[in-house]
Amino acid sequence: MRTYISLVTLFIFVLSSNVYSHVQHYKDLKFLKYGLYFNDKLIGNHKFKFEQKGGFLHVHGSGNFNVSKLGVTLFDFKTVSEEVFKKGRLVKYTSKTIQNEKEKFSNVQIKKNKLLIDGSSFKGEAEKDLLVGTWWNHEIIKFSKQISPISGRLLPQKVTFLGKKGIKINNRSYKTLHFNFLSDDELPIDKKKLNINIFYDEETLLWVKSSYKKFGEWEYRLLEAQ
Repeated sequence: MRTYISLVTLFIFVLSSNVYSHVQHYKDLKFLKYGLYFNDKLIGNHKFKFEQKGGFLHVHGSGNFNVSKLGVTLFDFKTVSEEVFKKGRLVKYTSKTIQNEKEKFSNVQIKKNKLLIDGSSFKGEAEKDLLVGTWWNHEIIKFSKQISPISGRLLPQKVTFLGKKGIKINNRSYKTLHFNFLSDDELPIDKKKLNINIFYDEETLLWVKSSYKKFGEWEYRLLEAQ
């Protein structure tokens, strides 16, 4: 019971003390690089470049991976994106993705106090304060839904704080806050669009690691931060 109360207290503290300034919290960040691992084998990477211009924060993303077996490509993925924030609020997002030769896209912009979404899986409006699920911004833990970075789909989510956890990546140790993101729908667990564990560094709030299962074990691991 005491452990449960401690976890709840920590979660409330995280929300109340940090969430509302997270984009500003990352204002000095220049670059993040993640390795993508499938069944513990490095198969690709994802990079984010942060740039301040005229009162706007631009976050440029690019990623790619390829999984093959016996010379046959099972997964092939390439994506580029840009997030734009003003005073900590998302005002624009664009992405283009090729997934197994299929083109997908997600375009988001703020208009009349709403987010207007034009995506390959969804076209319509959403609440102005939503975020795209690119994971680097820890503020996403407070929302009941997120926008798919690949297709613009709205994904209702349940976020559960699972406690503190020490992890090691490339011989570097991190003290992290562990969250699980799960689709908030009636689908069985193996059919849910979202079921992923995200780990944020306790001090810097940097996204350090994520893991999920889909035809195997997938992990994003932080390799470089500037």
